Amino acid sequence: MNKYVLSETNQHVMKLIQMGADVTVVSSQMVYVSFDITEDVTVSYVYNINKKNKYFLERIRPYPLPVKTYDSAEDICNIIKIDIEQFKIAAQSHNIQEFIKTNQAFHDIILKFEDLFLYYNIKPEVFKQLRKDIDDIENTIDEATGTATRVFFGKEPDNL
Repeated sequence: MNKYVLSETNQHVMKLIQMGADVTVVSSQMVYVSFDITEDVTVSYVYNINKKNKYFLERIRPYPLPVKTYDSAEDICNIIKIDIEQFKIAAQSHNIQEFIKTNQAFHDIILKFEDLFLYYNIKPEVFKQLRKDIDDIENTIDEATGTATRVFFGKEPDNL
């Protein structure tokens, strides 16, 4: 790590400690990976390797999605390989841009929901309505899964 980056890190750490945080500086490597699937679709990841040699993977493009922690670089490569295969197939769909826009809208809603929680005292009936709306979306996804033609068979879908 160069002296400038180390100095910047130390300044941020000091500020966080002054705010009351318990800060542990972990020496790690961060790796950025990007694939151009089509002219309009790029899939990018970032992963870091911590001092315990664990790998935390996050897809950052075309929409953010924390994946999880893995034990080895081989695991990271295998997961990315499957993900890229899935995106190559999905990119052939005429719905790919709509899917990406919808997924980004979900992400934006999560941020708005957090703001709602952190900035406002919300009545219980608002949460009841939000839960109903989420259940409706989940049911729509389940119905679509039941009636759509499966196009990828390299692994089983997560969370379904």
